[in-house]
Amino acid sequence: MYFEDKILMRKGEKQAWIFPQMANRHGLIAGATGTGKTVSLKVLAESLSDMGVPVFLADIKGDISGMCEPGEASDKVKERLTKLGVNPADFQFRACPVQFWDVYGEGGIPVRTTISEMGPMLLARLLELSPTQESVLSMVFRIADDNKLLLIDWKDLKAMVKHVSDNCREYSQEYGNITKQSIAVIQRELLAAENDGVDQFFGEPNLQISDWMQTVNGRGMVNVLHCVKLFQKPIAYSTFMLWLLATLFEELPEIGDPDKPKMVFFFDEAHLLFQNAPKVLLQKVDQVVKLIRSKGVGVYFITQNPQDIPNSVLAQLGNRIQHALRAYTPTEQKALRAAASSFRPNPAFDTQKTLTELGTGEALVSFLTDRGQPSIVERVKILPPGCSMDAADEHSRQRVIRGSSLYRKYAQSIDRQSAYEDLQQKEMENARAAAIAREHEAQQKERAQLEKERAQLEKEKAKLESSRSRGGSRRMTPVERMTSSAASSFGRIITNFLCRSLLGNLMKR
Repeated sequence: MYFEDKILMRKGEKQAWIFPQMANRHGLIAGATGTGKTVSLKVLAESLSDMGVPVFLADIKGDISGMCEPGEASDKVKERLTKLGVNPADFQFRACPVQFWDVYGEGGIPVRTTISEMGPMLLARLLELSPTQESVLSMVFRIADDNKLLLIDWKDLKAMVKHVSDNCREYSQEYGNITKQSIAVIQRELLAAENDGVDQFFGEPNLQISDWMQTVNGRGMVNVLHCVKLFQKPIAYSTFMLWLLATLFEELPEIGDPDKPKMVFFFDEAHLLFQNAPKVLLQKVDQVVKLIRSKGVGVYFITQNPQDIPNSVLAQLGNRIQHALRAYTPTEQKALRAAASSFRPNPAFDTQKTLTELGTGEALVSFLTDRGQPSIVERVKILPPGCSMDAADEHSRQRVIRGSSLYRKYAQSIDRQSAYEDLQQKEMENARAAAIAREHEAQQKERAQLEKERAQLEKEKAKLESSRSRGGSRRMTPVERMTSSAASSFGRIITNFLCRSLLGNLMKR
């Protein structure tokens, strides 16, 4: 099997390898900068691919992209193969089946998820919220669920937070205290994350993990996440990687102990995951690492120092590749002793001393036996990968991206009706209802005023009629006398006018 024949080799005739059925027991690739961790990662990922196991890994510096092209038999590679007892003519150089992905959609196929799938815990880490602010964000999610409002993309979340802010008093009575201050902080952090481009990660079509678990001609797909830009935002990078790990755990079924992994997940710069992480998140990672093995997924952490990883997680990493460590300070010397003591001793050499003497491309390895026991630590030299050691050029990258059937599936985003549109529609309906209510109130006031005036007129009329019914002996008021005189004068004028008109006409005739 490629996995057993190809992965690592020690000086002499002995070989070191990982048993396929033990590859999902997780692992560690550690070592100082420049000691060969990337080559070990490529060799391990390539071997898993040859065995038919899909893998996922992050390309932080851009040099992993060369896995889409075959390597070259340079003089340096030939010399290394010869020293390791491998005939260069028998060594196969070939590319791996690769798919490039990118959160920003620039260096690979766009990767998206929905706000609901990310959840309030990971979003709180992404936004760097305090525990109190995280609890308020959880209330926002709960209110959205209770009101059947879909949280899909970034504008949905912003609209929902604003809606809760506008109705704080009402929602606080049912869901608990929601302060304007916490809402304001969340809104500021949403704006800051949007300015960093994080909002591009949320939307549809959202990633289907099954699209990563493909094989091509019997070889597992190597899914490379282009992280050169994302890695500049360490919190966003670690949150995204943790979301992927949690998604694998939640979506894959239990399969027990398979003959080989269903998928292997490489977490580069793993120390970022645990750096300043809240206790509840660390417990979540510990739980996922413990249980995801039964779903056929192996998780391999890559970091400079094993001490970057909590002991509860480190204890679960059965397959270890330890490159050279530097120990110049008391803290580094303590970490060196801890790393050396984690291996099963080999009487042939001093593990602690050897760790400081390893050259580039050398490592101390300890893999699980077929019975699941840690093997004695061995000093090995890493075989070169069959793929290219260099980064792929942009033309090759784009060729792979555009040639993938998944590019057509994920390239264009879809914006369907969700919380943003529903809340906008609700605001418009409320505005129309408020306008109608204001118009109705104005009409009611106008009607009331008319009724008041009519009642007043009726009252005056009744009063006048009452006074007339009591007889004419009453003396007329000045106004009444003036009105009566005017009416009499007006009557005489009309009478004279009519008479003159009639007499004039008669005389004319």
